[in-house]
Amino acid sequence: MAGRTVRVGAVLGAGALWWWAVLRLAVAPDAGVLEAAVTTGGWGLSLLPVHCVPKGEAAGALGAGRWRAAWSGGASGPGGSGRSGCSGGGVEPGGGI
Repeated sequence: MAGRTVRVGAVLGAGALWWWAVLRLAVAPDAGVLEAAVTTGGWGLSLLPVHCVPKGEAAGALGAGRWRAAWSGGASGPGGSGRSGCSGGGVEPGGGI
């Protein structure tokens, strides 16, 4: 329980520091490099894919060779035509849309 409290405190502290830097950049005329670095660093951290799992463990993950087999004309999977994995529906040859 203490570990969770420390993590929550650290996250709230980092969030407060980031908002302080953002507001200082927006309002204070003497804001500088420190505020810009904190703001940019926090924004950059938000872009990290922290909820990713290894492909083999992901629910609904596709096999490694699936696209290669589809593009090379291999089997497209159960019930497939063996060409591109398309169902065959769509525009008839020589027909209009």
